[in-house]
Amino acid sequence: MSHAMMDRRAMLGGFALGGLALGSLSGMASAEARGLVEFPHGFEPGSVVVSTRQRVLFFVQGDGTAIRYPVAVGMPGKQWFGTRVIDGKHYRPAWSPPAEVRRAKPSLPDVIPGGAPNNPMGAGALTIAPGEYAIHGTAASMRASIGRYASFGCIRMLDEDVLDLMARVRIPSRITVVA
Repeated sequence: MSHAMMDRRAMLGGFALGGLALGSLSGMASAEARGLVEFPHGFEPGSVVVSTRQRVLFFVQGDGTAIRYPVAVGMPGKQWFGTRVIDGKHYRPAWSPPAEVRRAKPSLPDVIPGGAPNNPMGAGALTIAPGEYAIHGTAASMRASIGRYASFGCIRMLDEDVLDLMARVRIPSRITVVA
């Protein structure tokens, strides 16, 4: 792993990102509303950065700022880290529980139609190659999970936030998930 990649992965929490200091986000309420924040350079404009520890997603604007969104992230043991590619946008997608979710919740149906109130994908999803995870909205019953370690690895957002993010993200775009 290159030194630059290690700098990027060692970020977010009273931390340095790409060699630039970024203030601690630990005083932030875990489910604070979307907002514009200063963000160090080192990530290309239009990319997405997720801080698992802080449970926030940043959309990098390229002018030294980012839009910060509160998110739910993977439960311990269900998290992933690294850089991948956002490869699709889907509005009100149907959802088929992956094998791991089905083992944990065997009563789930094979498919939950898009727009159904119990569909955990919510209003929309940005798929992440190679296809195991997505950044997605939230069923109304799951809104309280935002700001928590709650998913099987996906990045969960409020529906209004995922729709805002989907309007900004171009396909393909990079996503980097850090501790």
